[in-house]
Amino acid sequence: MNTSEPILSADALIKRFSGVVALKGVSFDLRPGEVHAICGENGAGKSTLIKLLGGIHPAGTYEGEVRVDGKPVQFYNSRDAENAGIAVIYQELALVPELTVAENIFLGVEPRRFGGLAIDWPKAYRDAAKLLSQFKLNIPADARVNDLGIGYRQLVEIAKALGKKSRVLILDEPTAALTEQEVDVLLDIIRDLRARGIAIVYISHKLDEVFAIADRITVLRDGASVASLAASETSKDDVIRRMVGREIADLFPRRASHPGDVLLSIRDLSVESAARKPLLHDISLDVRAGEVLGIGGLMGAGRTELLMHVFGALGRRTAGTVTLDGKPLSARHTPSESIDRGLVLISEDRKRYGLVLDRSIGFNMSLSSLPAVTNGPGALGIVNVPAEAERSRGVFKSLRVKAPGLETIVGGLSGGNQQKVVIGKSLLTDPRVVLLDEPTRGIDVGAKIEVYELINELTAQGRAVVLVSSELPELMGMSDRIVMLSQGHITGEFTREEATQEKLLAAAMADKLTPVETGIA
Repeated sequence: MNTSEPILSADALIKRFSGVVALKGVSFDLRPGEVHAICGENGAGKSTLIKLLGGIHPAGTYEGEVRVDGKPVQFYNSRDAENAGIAVIYQELALVPELTVAENIFLGVEPRRFGGLAIDWPKAYRDAAKLLSQFKLNIPADARVNDLGIGYRQLVEIAKALGKKSRVLILDEPTAALTEQEVDVLLDIIRDLRARGIAIVYISHKLDEVFAIADRITVLRDGASVASLAASETSKDDVIRRMVGREIADLFPRRASHPGDVLLSIRDLSVESAARKPLLHDISLDVRAGEVLGIGGLMGAGRTELLMHVFGALGRRTAGTVTLDGKPLSARHTPSESIDRGLVLISEDRKRYGLVLDRSIGFNMSLSSLPAVTNGPGALGIVNVPAEAERSRGVFKSLRVKAPGLETIVGGLSGGNQQKVVIGKSLLTDPRVVLLDEPTRGIDVGAKIEVYELINELTAQGRAVVLVSSELPELMGMSDRIVMLSQGHITGEFTREEATQEKLLAAAMADKLTPVETGIA
């Protein structure tokens, strides 16, 4: 273990928001050339801690002490933290898409010439190329950020921090939107940075990554630091137990199902985009009451496109039929028609499609079921506020949303609690069929278990669930049947008993397999 003196440390940090204690005496330290992971459920205090260390929560608004190289420091803004060598790379990347890689790296600190009267762009591009090469980042300095994938944008953010001579990198969920290959590249770069003496705080819900990269792990629970452990001396199960404060015997608690009648039937469905690009080809599947149908595949396989089209939000149907509860959904049906018929979609992008972030929990929860609390016809109706609050309050309590009340603004909630609000909004429509697109993305283990238990409750009530997931263990653990897609085609269908990771991956990477090759009966 690295025994050198800490480059960054925090002692007994306490942070309050409107009477809510977000940090309860958190202590933490980071050594040069170390990757120190911070793990905890959503709402455990991770985001508050890194915003404090990064100067977003300024000195004077919290209790406790932050030290750099053993000396007490006070950061009043992010620039103070940067000047001390600390760079925070948040999930929401702070890049200007229209600018080039070099322009983003030196934004605000551009090299100057002619006595500072003009920016020395040739030097900026030379220095950016040298920096990218030095840290083995295979990105052209003159590429526009808008033309880069999310994985490369993440690397540009890292290069931007390194260009400011940062000695500490704080990475907040850096792989949340990356492919498996991009994750591998990022982890290799982090190892290289560690070897160069750069200290890294790594925040992630993905414990496989944490144990692949971390030297030490600090666990936060309910705003307190409950343990700091050498990664080599603990295990995923131990970290999970400390995170949630209890043993979790089964990470995928799928209960035995008893499928009933077909609620959703898709036959020979083909769909194209508005630009006439083919999206889905000849899709046929059924989903029964009380059943979870899992849908897997690689990025671009057509999983989200299928759910969005069935919901009425994407694509033009060129062939086939979609039947809900025995009655057809027209080729031009809308999301509001789907909701009226008992079909809801919980999108993978909750911030873009699922929430109005600057409004309250109560406002968001009732959005999809306003007719139930409206007095008067259609858009001219007036919302019955007490009735609206009463309906939302029941779901708010049953889903155990961690917030002071319905009036809390959604944008300030943790990812897991935001997801609960989206789910609550959908449940208030009293759906027969629930389409879940990556419902556990970006949320912690404890919140995932709650989502899984909710899935069990839905199917126990006779509702049908379609679950799209990029995580094969989740797909296998929570599905009664699994359909795999590749390039818009169904390339495999498996029962729960038949499914293995090898079979699912083979189907996901197939061009177009025959039923015999995939095990379809």
